[in-house]
Amino acid sequence: MKTSNDTQTGAAIYTKTILKVYDFWVHGFSNHYLWRCPTTHLVALYQRYTSNNHLEVGVGTGFFLQRVQFTQLKPRLVLMDLNPNTLEIVSKKLQRFQPAGVINDILAGQQPNLPLFDSIAFNYVWHCLPAEADKEQAFVNLAKFLQPNGVLFGSTLLAKDIQQNLPAKALMKLYQHKGIFGNQYDDLTRLETALQQNFSRYQIQQIGSAALFVAWK
Repeated sequence: MKTSNDTQTGAAIYTKTILKVYDFWVHGFSNHYLWRCPTTHLVALYQRYTSNNHLEVGVGTGFFLQRVQFTQLKPRLVLMDLNPNTLEIVSKKLQRFQPAGVINDILAGQQPNLPLFDSIAFNYVWHCLPAEADKEQAFVNLAKFLQPNGVLFGSTLLAKDIQQNLPAKALMKLYQHKGIFGNQYDDLTRLETALQQNFSRYQIQQIGSAALFVAWK
């Protein structure tokens, strides 16, 4: 799948070394003390909305999927990411479910032809997409992967019109400068518009710098 260099920049940071400390830094520290959205809120999203026919877009370390109690011994689980490191590591962690891995750019005009899903997680990915890109295209593409009445859920870190402490501001600026984050223009209105244009109904909850969203096709 063809990808842009800008999109690759946000994904390339996740080397195997970085992934070893990712959970501690992001879920243990940053979420609580910088973004002011404790990880328990994100875990609750997964536990409520993950189905037995699930697509994970931007797989991270598999932290959240490891905390889901699937109701089938062998759910259909597909992992989608730009970074082969994350796909390899998470596939091993979840090997009891025999997940399929797909390398894909969710912003690309041409997406893989996959059977539709009952649930899709798009968690902490939107703020990593390039700032100058048509980031709304991600939701256009995600909606096409959903079954009728299927659910998309996840969260993203906003940058516009957000009150942050000084360490959070400094770190977000650094991430933006390095291309790890591309959320310079992201606010609640932009997120809401993207969801409204692609889904029949949606919910958004802002907690600290994070916007948690659920949308139904």
